[in-house]
Amino acid sequence: MGLPLAIAFAQAGRRVYGIDIDARKVALLSRGGSYIADVPSQAVADVVKSGHFTATTDYDALRACDAIFICVPTPFNAMRAPDLSFVVSAAEGIYPRLDRGHLVILQSTTFPGTTQEIVQPILERSGLKAGVDFDLAFSPERIDPGRADWTVTNTPKVVGGVTPESTQRAGALLGALGAPVHCVSSPRVAEMSKLLENIYRSVNIALVNELALLCERMNIDIWEVIHAASTKPFGFMPFTPGAGVGGHCIGVDPYYLSWKAREFDFYTKFIELAAEVNQSMPFHVVDLIEQALDRTHTTLRDATVLVLGVAFKRDIDDPRNSPAERVIELLMHRGATVLYHDPYVPVFEVGGNVFYRKPTKLLSQPLSEEILRKANCVVIVTGHRSVDYSFVVRHAPVVVDSCNATAGVSGNKQHVIRLGAPLPDDTGRLP
Repeated sequence: MGLPLAIAFAQAGRRVYGIDIDARKVALLSRGGSYIADVPSQAVADVVKSGHFTATTDYDALRACDAIFICVPTPFNAMRAPDLSFVVSAAEGIYPRLDRGHLVILQSTTFPGTTQEIVQPILERSGLKAGVDFDLAFSPERIDPGRADWTVTNTPKVVGGVTPESTQRAGALLGALGAPVHCVSSPRVAEMSKLLENIYRSVNIALVNELALLCERMNIDIWEVIHAASTKPFGFMPFTPGAGVGGHCIGVDPYYLSWKAREFDFYTKFIELAAEVNQSMPFHVVDLIEQALDRTHTTLRDATVLVLGVAFKRDIDDPRNSPAERVIELLMHRGATVLYHDPYVPVFEVGGNVFYRKPTKLLSQPLSEEILRKANCVVIVTGHRSVDYSFVVRHAPVVVDSCNATAGVSGNKQHVIRLGAPLPDDTGRLP
């Protein structure tokens, strides 16, 4: 989220410093390159050449700035408790350089209270007071990787500051990018609004995942059901099932609120139930793979499984928290040989956890007739549009499709098992 914001401000004529602890990223940006698919290298090169953007690892660059955005990751740990180490580290890098009149805006998604309970005390070690000597606000990022229609320059912004003046100043700065700005009464409201957005999606994905499992038992095609329900012009928004949820938002952010809620003796049942359903989906996909292998009289322990798509979302290069990670770990734990192909993710790391102890680095394999025939089963986890699924279906011995990527493929698909749909030749169950 940091780079798109930085380049947008630079393109708007502002002088921007991009600070990162990763020297490799800084070197790439300084050469006019981009490490994010949504930000073309040419856009970076243009603002570097014009002098509007400078990448650096030196926090002292903050001394030349009027406004400071914190755009660092907020992951969770192995126990799914919030990991705010990046936020804390950024704040600790800022406070020795903090000056009167600075505006600091936290954008990293986090639990309500982070801005004022975590960031503000660190910044105030400078001897300056938030809302008096410097302004402090929270404005959630709303980047949807892979989208070209809604970007940092036209997606509405939510802003909440520690004082009305902080809110107004932060809103005016963000509004300069061209998008509408909605001001709220506090950072806590702004922090909660971001969590609501992602929890809404998590819960609805879990709902349709659960219905997909039911539809399999009832011999109904959930994909046809969703298409039919989507014809209603009001009161319905389509969500689709899959191998699970991933990325840096839906698979992470709900846990921030459920963790924080315990401080108030409150248990977020919908969040926990949604997580339970969504986390069960990789296990179900492995069960479908075993069903598929049974058709070829092959056991999972003796099988070679080719996974198509390991990014958390189609047509992007971000594999963070991808459900493919858990699917692969479960397959390897049960003795399968696993290969993968993803045109966007050349290297994929799995393991090093309770599901598969050995840390393992996998390399994307070229998608060829040879590798498709070599695999005992092909499982589609992320349905990138650049993959020819007609080619896959034609040459693979058996296919498990967890995202309906083969829907447009014509011809014989008796060897294709789709998540949330009847088995292709199942005549033994009730219609």
